[in-house]
Formats: sequence, structure tokens, C-alpha cells
Amino acid sequence: MTKDNMENQFDSEDFASMLDAYGFNNDGCELEEGSIVEGEVVAIENENVLVNVGFKSEGQIPAEEFRDAQGNITAKVGDKINVFVERKSDGDGTVKLSYEKAKRMQLFDQLEDVLEKGGIISGMITRRIKGGYTVDLGGIEAFLPGSHVDLRPVPDMDALVGQTYEFRVLKINRRRSNVIVSRRVLLEEDRDSKRSALLTTLDEGQIVKGRVKNITEYGVFVDLGGLDGLLHITDMSWKRIRHPREMVSMGQEFELKVLSFDKDTNKVSLGLKQLIQDPWQDITTRFPEGSRHTGKVTNLVDYGVFVELESGVEGLVHISEMSWTRKLRHPSQIVKQGDEVEVVILGVDSDKKRISLGMKQIKQNPWELVGERFPEGTVLEGTIKNITEFGMFIGIEDGIDGLIHVSDISWTKKLRHPSEMFKVGDVVQAKVLTVDQENEKFTLGMKQLAEDPWVSVPSRYPVGNTVTGTITNVTDFGLFVEVEEGIEGLIHVTELGKKIKNPAEAFKEGDQVQAKIIHVSAEERRLGLSVKQLKEDEERRKPKEYSAGDANLGSMAGAFEAAAKKDEE
Repeated sequence: MTKDNMENQFDSEDFASMLDAYGFNNDGCELEEGSIVEGEVVAIENENVLVNVGFKSEGQIPAEEFRDAQGNITAKVGDKINVFVERKSDGDGTVKLSYEKAKRMQLFDQLEDVLEKGGIISGMITRRIKGGYTVDLGGIEAFLPGSHVDLRPVPDMDALVGQTYEFRVLKINRRRSNVIVSRRVLLEEDRDSKRSALLTTLDEGQIVKGRVKNITEYGVFVDLGGLDGLLHITDMSWKRIRHPREMVSMGQEFELKVLSFDKDTNKVSLGLKQLIQDPWQDITTRFPEGSRHTGKVTNLVDYGVFVELESGVEGLVHISEMSWTRKLRHPSQIVKQGDEVEVVILGVDSDKKRISLGMKQIKQNPWELVGERFPEGTVLEGTIKNITEFGMFIGIEDGIDGLIHVSDISWTKKLRHPSEMFKVGDVVQAKVLTVDQENEKFTLGMKQLAEDPWVSVPSRYPVGNTVTGTITNVTDFGLFVEVEEGIEGLIHVTELGKKIKNPAEAFKEGDQVQAKIIHVSAEERRLGLSVKQLKEDEERRKPKEYSAGDANLGSMAGAFEAAAKKDEE
């Protein structure tokens, strides 16, 4: 063998070994289709990039496989790159290569290695699809199921598109080019790790950091780093709030105080207001009873209004403490939410964190003036504001009404309803009967303006006298007889006569009747009458009249006979 032949043989062998070290050979027969080899970029054309892989001729790769998102070719002459041998032709010495397929196969190798070792890979979520998302892993498109996006449902699914996250590879199918990844698995691992560390250090009274995980009507669930705690709405602020959203938002981070920690159940109760001083401390010093303050109406309820005196300190104005004179059905008749009102401290219970307030106490009680201006016996004038079955309400002053009971309208008239004599708007005179400042009652009387006619009835209708009256009512037990306007007497059925069992059979309303007065009581307002005793008196007088005259015996006998017949009748 000549020297030249030996040098050529050495060069060929040396170059072949070098090619073998890179996974390919310059011998066209050894360049296998479907393999990945290293080549060198030797030329860049408009449509193709030429790569030397040691074959008879350079391989052509479409220039599009080298363009970036902006359309620029990323390769340059002299670059060493890995390419995929798609097809070779020993006859004409041509070879078809692919840069993209080589990258893809190598990436699949990396992914399989990540899967085997339980590693982590980074990728960008590119778009939403049915059931989840597509993720770009640097050249390979993976599927991210919707259930594996986060530990909990994501409120805005579209907001994740374009975001880069770390993933765990769950499954690879190289033949179908399918890759399934999960973000939730990583989050669960991180949560469990933090949870274990947190459980060893967490204790009551500790100040911790947390992130708002969920918001409900009754409170906020806070992620403490692998462990959730509940911040109840009552522990969010010293002042009254209607909903936790007034103070926090999803994802917000803040510090909280651990109020309680059950190590058996891992339940954590958190507090936010406990990080600041309780405004109820020394409350009686700042708000002593009797002091006046200005506050804002924060809430209206059927039984009153809540007034904020300062941040975290509210008091209740009961509906009965809102007005001296108005009988309120609801506080909204006087105030509305947000109003600034002046109040008086009526009472403070620091233990129960309650303050009783009054609004009417800002003004003088008008009932105190009523007793001074209108003492009992005063005659006044007022307008009828309302009429009920039991009486009439008379407007005396603004907010002050006096009641004339139906029984105090007339001494003599028996009214079924005051409207028989009066209507709303009538101006009437009345006398003050009672003033009850404590119970806010003011009673008046109209009949008291005149003397009670019953006072003189005993003197005007003495027992034994005979009266004539008109029957006003016929009942089973007797007759009511009016002897003068407003003065009635009763003839009981037993005082009508022996033969009369049912008064309605012998008498009717409007009939005139004579009777004897047998009972009088001004106090009881009763006048008892009798027809029977009047007849008896008349019968007893008849014999005396005949004996005193010059009548003969026959005449007297006739008179007795007539009287007997009358009694029988």
C-alpha cells in the first residue's frame, strides 16, 4: 500500500469514527432513513436551507422550518444542527432531511425522560379547546385537561391563555404524538408540602399570611399555604358589614390572626379585626350616659335604627325612642340610611357591646308642657282628627292628641258610635280630665262642660211620685221609659201586673205610660218605676173616697165589684 493510499485510508477511517461519534456516517449505505444525524448548514437559499450530512450531496430542508414568529430564518451558515433523515437515494445521491422532525423527536425523548423521572417541564397555554387547553412545550403541542388546570375551578378560563406555567407530564403516546400534562398535580404537591410544614408551626394567637380563596355570605375561606382557614364575617371588622365583599376580593393577600386551631380536624378560625384595638375598650369613658353625639344611620329594621358613632361602634335607637308624639309604624317614616342624626346615650353595656340611643331626647318632651299648659279642669278647643268606636281623638298641639271617650260625650244620649253626632274636622270644646305624662295619655270630656242632670233627679223625681213617660225600648225583662230628655226609668216585668208575662204583647215603643217612682239613685243613674204599685195605690184610695162621701151602701158595693173585675182583668 502506497503512502497516499495509507493517508487516505487513515483520513477515511478517522472521519468515519468521528461521524459515528455523532450518530451518523458518511457512507451513504450507513446513513439510515428515520435516524437523527448531525449536519452543518452550508448554504441558505430563498426556499431551502442546505445541510451537509456527509452524503453524496447536501440535503435540502424547507426554509420555513427555520423561521421564527417574525418570519426570520434563525439558522446561519456553519451552524451544527441535528436533522431527521426522511429519505435518501443512493442512485442520484440525494437525501431529504427535516429539522422540525428532529427537534420533535428529541423533544419527545426529553419528555419521556421527564415522565420517567417525574420531572417538571415548562410550557405556554396557547388556546382553549373542548375539555381543556393546548400547551406549547417548545415544539410539541400537549393537552391540558380542564380538571388539571388548578386546585379549584377557574372563574375566567380565557384569562389563562398566553400564560406560562410549569407542568407534570402524565402520559405520552409518541405514535399518535399525544402528550397529556397537569398543573394541578404540581399544585397539590406544593400544597401538601406547605400543609405539612404549616401544621407543625401553626398555633393560636399566631399572625399568618393568607390569600382569599373563596368568598361566601357568611365569611371568607383563606389559603394559608396548603391549609384553608375560615374568616367569619363577624371577625372581619369591628363595624357592621353586610357582605365580606365590602372588605376583600378574590386572590387578595393579607395578614390575619389565628383565633383557634383544632389539630384533630385541622380547622382554623381566623380574625382580621383582632389585629387592631377593640373600639369597645373604655367605651363608657368616650360615650357616657346622657352625652350627645352625631352619628350615621347604617341600618333600618322594624324595631329601630342602628347608628354608627365611630368606626366599629354602633348603637340602637329603638322605634319608641325616635319621637315623643308620633306613633311610628317603621323608622323610615323619620330617617333613611346614610342620614346624619343627633342622639343621646341612654345606656351602655360594654360586656354585650350594646349601646342604647335616643333621638327624641334631643328635644324637650312636649308631654311635660302639656301638664303645665293644660291642667285638669281646663276647657280647651280642638279639631277632631280621628273617630273610632270607642271615642274621638282631638288635636290639641302638634303631635299631641286628646281622647274623648264615647262615654264622655253626653250625660244622657246613648251613642252606638261617635259618628252619630260628629265628623272628622269638627271643632269642639272639651274639658281636660286627666294628663298622664308617663304613659303619654291625655283624656278629655265633653259632657263635663255641663252639669250632670242625674244630680238633680232625686229631688225632681222623689220616690212615691207618679210620672208619665214614653216607652223607648221593650225587652223581655221590662220597659225603658223616658221621663224627660236623657232621663230614663225601668219598669221591670214584675212591676207591670200579675197578668203580664211578656211585655211585648201588651206594650210597644212610643206608647205613653203612667208609673209610680219606686227607686231613685243618682250615683247608679237608675230610676225604678212601677205600674202595678200605681194601680194598687189607686185601688186602696177608692174605698176611702166612698166612705168619706154621702154615697149609699149600694153604690159602694157597686164600686168594689167594679174594682174586683178590674183586678181580674
